[in-house]
Amino acid sequence: MNAPAIARIKVFILLTATVCAGAALAAETTHAAKKAAAKAPTDAQLIASAMKAAPANVAKNATIVAMEADGKMRTLRKGSNGFTCMPDSPSTPGPDPMCMDANAMEWAHAWMSHQTPPAGKVGFMYMLEGGTDASNTDPYAQKPEPNNHWVKTGPHVMIVGADANFYDAYPKAADPDTSVPYVMWAGTPYQHLMAPVH
Repeated sequence: MNAPAIARIKVFILLTATVCAGAALAAETTHAAKKAAAKAPTDAQLIASAMKAAPANVAKNATIVAMEADGKMRTLRKGSNGFTCMPDSPSTPGPDPMCMDANAMEWAHAWMSHQTPPAGKVGFMYMLEGGTDASNTDPYAQKPEPNNHWVKTGPHVMIVGADANFYDAYPKAADPDTSVPYVMWAGTPYQHLMAPVH
């Protein structure tokens, strides 16, 4: 074989290898994208999850929102009854969809923003699927620590934003009996009544 023929064969082999590698990379990227999309819940699944938080007659007319990866809320379905429901968070270990009235939404926003909740606005929340385990004393604890009194909660409702004297009528123990109503995050601006639903 002469030198030009060998050069053409080398170019052909190099082009073939490049095309094959490109095709393999594209297939791998497409597979990874499909796999990631398969793991992300659909809007219908998010709505179904959110609706489990409250009684059916509340959930069916509630606005449904989901938190995006950037922390912003996206409305999945507009409602008409003043309640807003959120689906289970896939980043938490247990089921924790919630549904709340407008005052409770303001309270939750204040808590998430590390701001003081609005005064004189009592709110109501449903968490009928239960809640992810949390610290009973530290509103911002991320994991169980020896001194942050982690508790397990089953299905419950919450009353938020009430005057301090309202909460004085309920147990405020750091390690509460979660089978009866108790105050979570006592003594903080975010204290609220946890009332189990059996």
